Amino acid sequence: MKIEKGGMMKSVNFGVADRQVTVVGLGGEGVLRTFDRSDEARAVIRAAIEQGVTYFDSARVYADSELYYGSIWKNEPDLRKSIFQTSKSASRNREGAFADLKGSLKRLQTDYLDLWQIHDVRTEEDLQAISRPGGALEAFVEAKKKGMVRFIGVTGHHDPHILTRAVEEWPVDSVLLPVNPVEEILGGFLTDTLQAARKKGIASIGMKVMGGSHYIMPKLDVSPESLLRFALAQNVTLSVVGCASPEEVKTLTSVAAGKEALPEQDIKMLVEKFRPYASKMAFYRGWS
Repeated sequence: MKIEKGGMMKSVNFGVADRQVTVVGLGGEGVLRTFDRSDEARAVIRAAIEQGVTYFDSARVYADSELYYGSIWKNEPDLRKSIFQTSKSASRNREGAFADLKGSLKRLQTDYLDLWQIHDVRTEEDLQAISRPGGALEAFVEAKKKGMVRFIGVTGHHDPHILTRAVEEWPVDSVLLPVNPVEEILGGFLTDTLQAARKKGIASIGMKVMGGSHYIMPKLDVSPESLLRFALAQNVTLSVVGCASPEEVKTLTSVAAGKEALPEQDIKMLVEKFRPYASKMAFYRGWS
């Protein structure tokens, strides 16, 4: 099946690399992080392709997400070459990370990843386990040297200090971090981690844009569109959003293609709406 891609999606360089990605990507959450919902998941992936999205997020632990992607790429190798496929490993040692990579490649029906990410770095213990001899970082660096992956990255949403150290100390090409109005209030990820990524010249990828849909609250009168426009205003390389249906994909791409980032005045108004609830809404930081 030939896919005709939309032509309005803006693309940017992935960090300093000579590789382009769209400013929004299909997140690994939503319908993709499920089991046995292949038809629905494939419809969402197809919708993203048709709308011109080139960045596709996944992880080894995201249910059947990799299998859903692989069921499409295996029959359309040219299409696979035209997109930017990512995955992640949460293993902390070299052996476990390589096992995850081999599993991801098999499930995704591909012989390489465009981006392989060290998943969910939370603590000092994580930093030490990953970077010590025999740690997962060895697998990531070796996989890149062998051409099994083109870029390596790190992800985190618990402790901005820990994620910032990973950015500064490890040879990564990208960082995946929370980008939303709550983070504007709390500081850390947007003030420290994002700045460290810019200083190093690596790609920055926004997640938790919708706060796992927790931020779409009637009492706040906040729309998905405004949250995405907020993320675009933070000047990250791109933002990823999980989608539950083709209609949600179209909303995602229409906002990215059709509107500029929020003006400064609107950003301030949006942030003030969240200020009374900020600590409670930072659920992904592991706070009670």
